[in-house]
Amino acid sequence: MLGSTCQRSSHPDPATLVGRGKLEQIRREAQAAGAKTVIFGHDLTPTQLRNLEEALDLRVIDRTQLILDIFARRARTREGKLQVELAQLTYLLPRLAGHGTLLSRLGGGIGTRGPGEQQLEFDRRRVRARVQRLRDALERVRSQRGLHREHRRKQRFLNVALVGYTNAGKSTLFNALTGFNAPTSSRLFATLDPTVRLIQLESHRKVLLSDTVGFIRRLPAHLVAAFRATFEELESADLLLHVTDASTPDWEDQDRVVAGLLESMGLASTPLLHVWNKVDRIPEPGLRRPAPEAGIAVSALTGSGLPELLRRIDRALAPEPAVETEFEVSTSDGKTLALLLRAGAVLSTQYLDSSVRIRARVTESLRAEVASSLSTVEGG
Repeated sequence: MLGSTCQRSSHPDPATLVGRGKLEQIRREAQAAGAKTVIFGHDLTPTQLRNLEEALDLRVIDRTQLILDIFARRARTREGKLQVELAQLTYLLPRLAGHGTLLSRLGGGIGTRGPGEQQLEFDRRRVRARVQRLRDALERVRSQRGLHREHRRKQRFLNVALVGYTNAGKSTLFNALTGFNAPTSSRLFATLDPTVRLIQLESHRKVLLSDTVGFIRRLPAHLVAAFRATFEELESADLLLHVTDASTPDWEDQDRVVAGLLESMGLASTPLLHVWNKVDRIPEPGLRRPAPEAGIAVSALTGSGLPELLRRIDRALAPEPAVETEFEVSTSDGKTLALLLRAGAVLSTQYLDSSVRIRARVTESLRAEVASSLSTVEGG
């Protein structure tokens, strides 16, 4: 960044957002610094964007476009690229008014992995057609995700999802808990595509842990709409782990942003466990530390607090009452055998001529499900 400036006004200029004097100051400073792009930390209307382009004779982007451009650079999977492109085109469609200066710059600078100059110069009809194709493709993704969630539900997997402000260390925590090697970075929005892995708790229950995209304040509506299929993964969660960067002075503001977004998504009633991450980075005498009763303090980097976190997850999932039951399962009934091994705590097995006698601790609902098709011997 070559420079920055700020203007506070209760009445932004409807034509250029900033006043005439401030606009001239920006023009001079940008020219002196050799800048090629001017970024406004505020959303601009199509008219403001065109007027600023004309006045500054430079490429101008606003806050939402900058976020979308960063997302375009981070997208790796086909789904992520589809989501970002849809958000970009939906946002830029009203701005494709045929203004030569604006259109000539849309493909340069930040966001070169986005739709790009050639695509953004298509006429409105072709852009709308592309938007519809993207929506259709993402609807298929959404449908497929729904089938996966239904399959996991039938497999009796509990779902735990990591949520939090961007760069709170969710991916590092995900790797520490699962032993996976998901990409981690101190950059904003390093994770765009949800990653799901299986972990086992002390109660022998197996749960699916998912890593999700980080939140930010004033999350652009275009992103929420485009990432609908991704955010729906949160709706199926039995428990949310709200990860907070305890080492940043802004953690209270960031927590309020996350809480507000969860409420807007209808997830305020989902059980939630607050995880204070990066406690190893809190300086001494330090920032105001969160109250211990408000959550659990961990360091995903050093491993501090992770065993206790797993225990807290186990308790927070509120298991059904477990019963010790003996099942006799045909050796050809691989589905039931796999279900007991996956969803129950197997205590002993005895192999007979054509069956397997399994003693296990299982939930009452699982016992009833298996008993409906098997001859079941209760007790000791």
